[in-house]
Order: sequence, then C-alpha cells, then structure tokens
Amino acid sequence: MPSFTLSRPQAIALTLLALAAILVAAHLLGGGGGTGAPVSADVPPLTAPTGTSAVARPSVSRAVLVVDVAGAVRRPGLYRLPSGSRIADAVARAGGMSRQAATASVNLAAPLADGEQVLVPSLAAGAAGASAIGGGGASPSSPVDLNSATAEQLDALPGIGPVTAQKIVDYRTEHGPFTSVDDLDAIPGIGPARIENLRGLVTPS
Repeated sequence: MPSFTLSRPQAIALTLLALAAILVAAHLLGGGGGTGAPVSADVPPLTAPTGTSAVARPSVSRAVLVVDVAGAVRRPGLYRLPSGSRIADAVARAGGMSRQAATASVNLAAPLADGEQVLVPSLAAGAAGASAIGGGGASPSSPVDLNSATAEQLDALPGIGPVTAQKIVDYRTEHGPFTSVDDLDAIPGIGPARIENLRGLVTPS
C-alpha cells in the first residue's frame, strides 16, 4: 500500500483546517451564531406595564332611580335618574311643566324614591278638587282630615288618585286612625316625595 508523506507546509495547513473545523463545531453545539439563548417554555409571558390601557380598572356603578312622571308635563313617562335626585330633576327630564300645570302644588325640592310616581296636577284638576273638597264641608284652604275624609275627597288631593285614596281609607279602617302625615308612608304608592307634597294639605286630626 503506497504511503503518503506530507511536507511541513502541508502538515501545518491540515492542522489549521482541523482546528477551524473543531472551533466551528463547538460554536454551533454551544448555541452560538448570534441567535442568543433558547427561550424556555417555563418563562412567564411579559405583562403590560402598570398604568397602561391593558390594566383592568374596577367599574364604578351608581344607583339609579326609576320614576313615573305624569300629569301636566310635556313628556310623561318612565325616567331613570341618579340616586339623590329631586322632583325638579324628574320634571326637567319630562320636558318641564305644561302651561296647565298647577306649579304651586308641586314641591320641586322633595327627594325622589325608586318606583315613585311624580304627578304634576293641572289647574283644571285643582279647581275640580277644590269643588269636591268644598262639597264635603271643607274649604280649599283647610287641610283634609285623613281620618274622616271620604275617598272622593282624598282623590282630589294632588298626586292621590282613586286607587290610592281607597287604600288610605282601607288602611285607617284596618289599622286605626293616622297619628301623623308620615304614617302615609305605609300606603303602597306613597313615598317620601308624595308625603312632602301633601304636608299642609292633610292633617291627622
């Protein structure tokens, strides 16, 4: 078998090539090549910095009242109002009072209650109510006695319809006479705002 003899320059060149091959292989096996360290599957994802839009903010809810605005207003109907609103706010949402409204009969500063009906009486209804009260023996300037008034007399009061008037009569029959105007709060359909409207117009005598 023939033998090959390398010259000194050939041996040096061959050695350099072998070293270069070893360095390249070591570089590749070590994850070199400028690609950086491999990403581990256990590394958690990056989170958005605090203060960015990605941070969830707790929602703030406000209590809402639903009231029925009826009578001498421009747009009667159901309206949603924020908690703490007054009758003036409900009337404003309904477009304000009409020209036929008996403005003096409405306490605009009274607070609203959820589920309440805000009834703005008309001048015509006020005149009819005065006649009804007068026919019962009381003048328009005299308060109506909650413990002796008929359902018809109570119906003539602002914000009190025939159904609520009958409830007042039934309540005093079952539970005894009223001792305060605030006792009307026990009647379904009469809330704090309605009671404020009735102060001075009724008496528990």
